[in-house]
Order: sequence, then structure tokens, then C-alpha cells
Amino acid sequence: MNQKAFSFPSSVRLREPAEFKRVFANPERSTDNYFTVLAIVNELKHPRLGLAIAKKHIKRAVDRNKIKRSTRESFRLQQHQIPHLDLVVTARRNAATADSKTLQDSLAKHWLKVTKRCAPFS
Repeated sequence: MNQKAFSFPSSVRLREPAEFKRVFANPERSTDNYFTVLAIVNELKHPRLGLAIAKKHIKRAVDRNKIKRSTRESFRLQQHQIPHLDLVVTARRNAATADSKTLQDSLAKHWLKVTKRCAPFS
């Protein structure tokens, strides 16, 4: 695949509050020590990602930014294996102290889990 296929343009991001509300309303959930991933089938032909990294759980901005970077990178590399889902990733307290490799592995498992759970609906 070419370089553009692995990009992260605005078309694969959740941006509007209404889009986030739709995902929070009735999602499939995947949870572990680091993340909670919420997923719902969308009507588009590609997945979209939204991040909800709360200052309440992750106090330091540097930690929130590290988590967001890791999440975007994981999604960017895996987006072609994920069906047309809207995903919202929230971080848990343990994510602040985890290294990037641990976060990437955790997210890879979440992508697989929500893909399997939402496959019958897509």
C-alpha cells in the first residue's frame, strides 16, 4: 500500500459532539487496565476514531498527549482491518504510567475484539 493509505485525515476522525453522543448512546464495549473502547457501526465505508482522554483520570498533559499519540498511531496502522465502525477510546488511570509498546499492544487487542463483536451488525 502507498503512504497515503496509512494517513490519518479528518475524514477518519469523530469531530462533532453529536457523533460522540451517538457512540456513547448504545455501544459495544471493550475494556482492560489501560483503555475502554466504545464502538458502533456507522453508515460510511471506513472506520472513524474519537478520543476522550479525561483530565480527571490522566492529570498531566504530557501523559494525555502520549496516550493520544499512541492511540492515533495504532488506529492509523490498523484502520484497513477495522470495518466501518465509529470508535471512541477513553483512557484509564493505568495508561498514564504504561509505556508506548504496552499501549499499542492493548489497543491492537481492542481493535480485534470490537471488530469481532460488531461484525454481525456490519
